[in-house]
Amino acid sequence: MESARALEVMDLTRRFGEKTAVDAVSFAVEPGKLTGFVGANGAGKTTTMRMIMGILAIHDGEVRWDGRAITGRDRARFGYMPEERGLYPKQPVVDQLVYLGQLRGMTRRDAAAEATRILERFELGGRLHDKLESLSLGNQQRVQVAASLLHGPSALILDEPFSGLDPVAVDSMVDLLREHTRNGVPVLFSSHQLDLVDRICDSLVILAGGRVRAAGSSDELRASGPRNYRLSTAADVGWVREEAGVDVVDVEGTSAVVRFDDDASRDRVVRRAAERGLTEFTPLVPTLSEIYREAVR
Repeated sequence: MESARALEVMDLTRRFGEKTAVDAVSFAVEPGKLTGFVGANGAGKTTTMRMIMGILAIHDGEVRWDGRAITGRDRARFGYMPEERGLYPKQPVVDQLVYLGQLRGMTRRDAAAEATRILERFELGGRLHDKLESLSLGNQQRVQVAASLLHGPSALILDEPFSGLDPVAVDSMVDLLREHTRNGVPVLFSSHQLDLVDRICDSLVILAGGRVRAAGSSDELRASGPRNYRLSTAADVGWVREEAGVDVVDVEGTSAVVRFDDDASRDRVVRRAAERGLTEFTPLVPTLSEIYREAVR
């Protein structure tokens, strides 16, 4: 097994005519980590992934692998799942997976054995010889992911791998990806499913307008963002709207969600709430959706 290696994106920039689609993007995908790449359509996720894989030219910046500039040989060992699915609809599933494995340097026997193993993990063992087009879109997605995993990749770059999958299929795929991360493989995947990303990923990169707006582990992003508190008193808490240094996120009856400009504002409001019968003052852990909205606004 190869030693664990990190994938680094450093000031990556790509322009299309007058438009800068990716603007000095930098982040790292650490060995053995699932890194979620999130952002709206047009944020630059797919363009960044294509530059990592050498499909699109890099106008500025560089991609580094194992602390040095990446090479074509390095990329040949990566597993890549593109946004546009590239398998052949009229060919039997296992035949084209075996063919792709052989292109990656596998023997026919090894490629057939690994393709069968992965497809059985995805509950497609009985469909090995079916044409791809006869499968549901979700099952076609599983085959596409299997193609990226087949050769034992040194890194995985997956563009929307969970799109169209039911919860059981998502769990199967996550288990399979975790097998690779346990061997030190860095995994970068894009997704619009923020709840899923929050549940499974080790770190996040939030992209908007071609720029990184936030990056880090879930815990780091939660800790670095504004902290909300739930404040409840025995009587109506609407008075908190008039307090200086307080941003009122929501108020309903005797309960409010607030954030403070500084510790002094927080301590003052807590004292005044205590005078009115404080019943709750609790820090709220932000969801990934809240972190995302805060980062891109």
